Amino acid sequence: MCHVIVTCRSMLWTLMSIVVAFAELIAFMSADWLIGRAKPLVNDVKTSAEPYRPTLGIYGRCIKVANLRRVTLCGPYAENFGEIASGFWQATSIFLAAGLLLLCTVAFISIFTMCFQSIMKKSIFNVCGLLQGIAGLFLILGLMLYPAGWGSQKVQDYCGHDASPYKVGECSLGWAFYTAIGGTVLTFICAVLSAQAEIATSSDRVQEEIEEGKSLICLL
Repeated sequence: MCHVIVTCRSMLWTLMSIVVAFAELIAFMSADWLIGRAKPLVNDVKTSAEPYRPTLGIYGRCIKVANLRRVTLCGPYAENFGEIASGFWQATSIFLAAGLLLLCTVAFISIFTMCFQSIMKKSIFNVCGLLQGIAGLFLILGLMLYPAGWGSQKVQDYCGHDASPYKVGECSLGWAFYTAIGGTVLTFICAVLSAQAEIATSSDRVQEEIEEGKSLICLL
C-alpha cells in the first residue's frame, strides 16, 4: 500500500532540489558569465555613440546588432565541443553537465518521495543526498576550472589583452556565474537536508499514523 507522507523537512528538501536543478540549468545555458568591455554599436551607415557591452558564456555569446532596430542576438559561438574557447572551459562544461545531470535526476525522483521512501531497501532520501553531494563536487571542480580559461583568445577579444587565467581584465562577472556559485552552495545544503527529510518521514509519529491505517500522512 502506498502511503503519502508529507512533512515540512521533506517538502522543503523537495522544493529546494527542484529549484537548485533549475538554477544550475539556467546558469549553464546562459551567455551572461562574463560581461565584456564596452564596444561601439556599428551598422552599415555609421557608428553609434552609445556603446554596449557584449556577454560571453561557456559556449554562447550575446551581441547587439544595429540595423533598422537594435537587436540583441544570442546563440552559441561554438558549433561543436572542440570550438569552445579553451580546454579549461571544455573541462568546465563536462563537470557542470555531469553535476547538472545528477541534480535533474534527483529533482525528478524527489517528486515521488512523498509516496515512495525506499527502493531495494535503501532510503531514497539517503541515495539522493549522496547524489547531490557528488553533484556538488562536480560543480565545484567546474567552477574552479572556469577562471583558468580567461587567458584564451576568445576571452581576450571580449575583455582586452590584460585578461589572463584568474584575471578577468576589463570584463566583469555576470549573474550566471554567481547563480552557479549560489546553486552549488544550495546543492550541499540539499544534501544535508536529505538526511533530515529521512528522519522526518521515518519518525515514530509517522509510524503510528501508518499503523492506524492512514494513507495520507501530513505532519507540518
